[in-house]
Amino acid sequence: MHHWEVVMATAEGMVFDIQRYALHDGAGIRTLVFLKGCPLRCAWCHNPEGQQKRPQVLRYENGTEKIAGRRMRVDEVLREVEKDTIFYDESGGGVTFSGGDPLVQPGFLLELLKACKGHDLRTAVETSGYARWEDVAPVAPYVDLWLYDLKLMDPERHRRWTGVSNRRILSNLEQLAASGAHVIVRIPLVPGVNDDRQNLEATGRFVASLGSVGEVHLLPYHRAGMSKYERLGVDYTLGDTPEPAAEAMERLAAILQEWGVRTKIGG
Repeated sequence: MHHWEVVMATAEGMVFDIQRYALHDGAGIRTLVFLKGCPLRCAWCHNPEGQQKRPQVLRYENGTEKIAGRRMRVDEVLREVEKDTIFYDESGGGVTFSGGDPLVQPGFLLELLKACKGHDLRTAVETSGYARWEDVAPVAPYVDLWLYDLKLMDPERHRRWTGVSNRRILSNLEQLAASGAHVIVRIPLVPGVNDDRQNLEATGRFVASLGSVGEVHLLPYHRAGMSKYERLGVDYTLGDTPEPAAEAMERLAAILQEWGVRTKIGG
């Protein structure tokens, strides 16, 4: 075994979940690998157990506990992913790295992607885009599809709802698009947060200017992650926020389509 293969096999990172037979987050049947750590603190986050880099305890009503987060080697993750190779081949699927945000562990992500490519697996990375370009650029050649979140265009509103500026996010998206990367922009639409015409017009204008971005997926807000906050002992601040109706989603999609942006509801 060559030195670089040893490094690849023994590189470790923090994983908090692996889900098989997923039908979203990329084409075909996929395995989702969730890496710990996220630089954002979005009020609507449905994976709060993925925000911190360290393991966390989820406590259930029946008294049981679950540890979210364990150290895994690249070869351990790859063994899990390869169990469903036949389904990837038949469906055009593959592996999607999500989180948290996988770019919080850029070295581990890079070795995971290299290992996947060494086994002819299709790859996707779901990210907030908030990372140093120096961490994005090395992984880009090994990513077949970027699922790139674009939450708010106004920098102050973005900081209010996520805790960080969007300057780096927009810059990285511009550079990925300019490089010819395959990018799908995903907008989690949260009523009262980013579902106004002003934000969607600004988003449509920006995405249209990128040229090579294939499409935008509008993801309707849902409350599926609310129970996790209680299990973590963390307050959920959007408890009264309604899930958007289908007609409202259609109206919001139409705003983006005014800019010539191909738009899909869901993803």
